[in-house]
Amino acid sequence: MARVLDRLGRGSYKHRWIVLVVWLLVLAAAAFGAVSSGLNLSNSFSIPGTESDRAQALVAERLGDQAAGVGSSSSSQAADADEPSSARVVVGVPEGESFLAGTGIQDVLTAIGPVAQAADVAGVSDPVSNQAVAPDGSVMYVDVQFTVGMEDVPTATTDVLEDAADALEADGYEVALSGGPFTAPLELAGPTEAIGLVVALIVLVVTFGSLLAAGMPILTALLGVGIGVAGVLSLSGVTVISSATLTLALMLGLAVGIDYALFLLSRHRQQLAEGMDPLESAGRAVGTAGSAVGFAGTTVVIALAALTVTGIPFLSAMGLAAAATVVIAVAVALTLLPAIMGFAGERLRPRGRALKQAEHSRAARNRWGAFVTTHPIVTLLVAAAVLLTIAVPALSLRLGLPDAGREPEGSGDRQAFEMLAEGFGPGFNGPLVVVVDAAQDPSSLADAVVEVTTTVAALPDVAYAAPVAAPGATEGADAALVIVIPTSAPDSQETADLVHALRDARPDLEAATGTELWVTGAAAANIDITEKLADAFPLFLLIVVGLAIVLLLVAFRSVLVPVTAVLGFLLTIAASFGATTAVFQWGWLSGIFNVDSAGPLLSFLPILLVGVLFGLAMDYQVFLVSRMREEHVHGADPITSVRLGFAHGARVVLAAALIMISVFSSFVFSGSAQISPIAFALAIGILFDALVVRMTMIPAAMALLGKSAWWIPRWLDRIIPNVDIEGAALERPEHGGSHAADAPVDEVPADAHQGAHAAHGAHTAAGDQPG
Repeated sequence: MARVLDRLGRGSYKHRWIVLVVWLLVLAAAAFGAVSSGLNLSNSFSIPGTESDRAQALVAERLGDQAAGVGSSSSSQAADADEPSSARVVVGVPEGESFLAGTGIQDVLTAIGPVAQAADVAGVSDPVSNQAVAPDGSVMYVDVQFTVGMEDVPTATTDVLEDAADALEADGYEVALSGGPFTAPLELAGPTEAIGLVVALIVLVVTFGSLLAAGMPILTALLGVGIGVAGVLSLSGVTVISSATLTLALMLGLAVGIDYALFLLSRHRQQLAEGMDPLESAGRAVGTAGSAVGFAGTTVVIALAALTVTGIPFLSAMGLAAAATVVIAVAVALTLLPAIMGFAGERLRPRGRALKQAEHSRAARNRWGAFVTTHPIVTLLVAAAVLLTIAVPALSLRLGLPDAGREPEGSGDRQAFEMLAEGFGPGFNGPLVVVVDAAQDPSSLADAVVEVTTTVAALPDVAYAAPVAAPGATEGADAALVIVIPTSAPDSQETADLVHALRDARPDLEAATGTELWVTGAAAANIDITEKLADAFPLFLLIVVGLAIVLLLVAFRSVLVPVTAVLGFLLTIAASFGATTAVFQWGWLSGIFNVDSAGPLLSFLPILLVGVLFGLAMDYQVFLVSRMREEHVHGADPITSVRLGFAHGARVVLAAALIMISVFSSFVFSGSAQISPIAFALAIGILFDALVVRMTMIPAAMALLGKSAWWIPRWLDRIIPNVDIEGAALERPEHGGSHAADAPVDEVPADAHQGAHAAHGAHTAAGDQPG
């Protein structure tokens, strides 16, 4: 593989104009596809086959499409931008007044009256007949049905609604407009994301000591992520793409795009500092660091693609979209970056302070690496204790999907959610619906509904239960709905227990009434999705762990290196879960991280975090340990090879980790209940994995294992393919290898280092695999 990549790097360097034009054409094609797609994005999640999903389909079939939305949410927001949408006007009375007395209801109806005549308005609900006035008279709401999707509601119509709200507020009422056209639009990038790029640029300038070199990874990453995101948007023309899918692709594309270019460019500049010809160096960089980039990128792609084994469509889409973006990032790094190296030519050769930095790196001096390998047992114990302590909050981790109560403070949806919860009770925002199916005996439907309502109302944590007049129901119907309002909030454990209690009571009720019962509604759907994801997690974790062992076994031809890598990865995951639980569920440091409302973590966060962090953790494992193995293959003793490899790779890996952390962290402050916890978990996970696991625990473990770290049974050694991620096949006598100029590492005897390189030729010629 190293020789193939070497030729690819040389070819891209020589034919740089062709490579640049091809990539620009690909970007233009992707952009055209995105513009032509219609940008069909959604914030909704569903899993086909769950009880709540089947029940909604049954209601739509038997009672009409409008009835399928009963109990879907408090704001009645359409899941599909093309479906007819609705908005909700929530009104609170001035202090000391009540809608149960005086002219309050009439004031609201008078103000909202003109809305019924506005364009594309199908109807305005009657708050009195719909019992849309709170029992204490403090709040009421009016639903406005549109004939078009939320994005197609005319501006003139929304202006009429806003004018009505302004008129009511002028009279002392509190008004919130939620759902439909009043839902905040998705913002792919903003000021905080730009700050992340600025921080990444600063890290690159410090790392390279050159503004030209620092700008190249940013440029290639932006082009790659532009192609990736535009490609994902293009698919929205044929399928609904969630906003979380798009943002994950954007985050990962930026992070890995910059990191992969950083690894390649740092190797290129190191070789230029040693006097290598630019063309030769570009090929060698792609053949050596590029091999590691290709292998690391493959691990990320496989881990993300493995999300499809969950059988959950929206999660599969997220994984495949992010994986495709990573593939593009790898391809850009291996072709476009060497082409840009060709445009820069000799200007990339380090000079001044940058040259001194390169000489320092070549001298392989690193006090931290020397310290952790000198005290490996203490290092491992302290690092493990720190990560396990941070992981403690994960023992109380709860999962769910965010509702309007987790939206940014001040948004219309959040304000409406809180007003309705205060007036009608917290369970009003997450109604449950019991579907009574009397297809076998329609004449029994009326009695069955009474029996179901009476039984359900007596269950713990039920505030209210009553039959509802479904919009699609007609006389002689064979199905009916019973709405159930819990006393607890939609994301509470009590509401989850109520859903299970309803389903546990079903067999007896079905036997007594001769009907079939189904439980659905917004809260039930969220619970079904959460439990389905929780059930899929162990299998996915097993696949990822098994995959890690196999891939690292092939990469490093060692049995124990994969084991230490996986154990470190498990510590990273545990600590990431713990920190994320403390911030987003417990509310610790919520002001610092812009967490408006604490609550359960995203139900798909564990699977997503494992998939993404596995790939990124293996990136650092490959880049660090491949340099250690490179030294070992060249004849260094175990301790020397660990210290030399760590010293050569630590600076670049540290810079790469800081860049990833800055990119992910910039999305933490978006205020999105979906994106912020994902970004935080990824950022803190990279911090733990890169700094504590890969740069502290792994070199300590490798030093403790000594020669046994590279042990592999002979029979296994014979059947494993040689991928040569160290690029040993590219060592040419005329250059003498990059090792000839290496100076002793801290606390490593000079004769050991010299002896290591003296043995280099013999090991390479004989094709030995030290064991």
